[in-house]
Amino acid sequence: MPSYAIYKPFGMLSQFTPEQAGQTTLSDLEYSFPKDVYPVGRLDADSEGLLLLTSDKALVSKILDPENHTTKTYLVQVEGIPEESDLDKLRKGVEIRIKGKSHRTRPASVTMPDPSPALPPRTPPVRFRKTVPDCWLEIAIDEGKNRQLRRMCAAVGFPVLRLVRIGIGPIRLGEAPLENMAPGAVQQLDNLSKK
Repeated sequence: MPSYAIYKPFGMLSQFTPEQAGQTTLSDLEYSFPKDVYPVGRLDADSEGLLLLTSDKALVSKILDPENHTTKTYLVQVEGIPEESDLDKLRKGVEIRIKGKSHRTRPASVTMPDPSPALPPRTPPVRFRKTVPDCWLEIAIDEGKNRQLRRMCAAVGFPVLRLVRIGIGPIRLGEAPLENMAPGAVQQLDNLSKK
């Protein structure tokens, strides 16, 4: 049963139907998907990167069931330069608010890649300010609360400028078979639920 990896561009909704006029959706991609596929999880319109579409219920359960702790990996550009102590807070879990309630995030893997990742440019580009430094973090989490990474980074004082999901479990952008994907690209994948 085929599934599909999409490099979702900035500004696109993770669904096939717009919520209001002028929004771009998955139906704007230059690809003819089967009628029974749908996104596994979501990426906000202002986030980019790996999105999976499938009709494979076993794969959906494997990725979305919290008991499976499937890791999602992100490259996150933040305003400011965190100290190791700031990264440790993210690693241990921080308090964020979800729908008005306090939530302590599960431990995360957090590194500062060196050199910075080579990503395709974003359209529109991230606002650059000469007086405010920024840096990239690679963060892997095994939960997926609404806008979780943005809330986590804000909780330690580093607002998110750009967020790109690069991995869901063992499937990663930049690695076979997704080594040459660009924003808007679609790649068919077979037998993902067996991986």
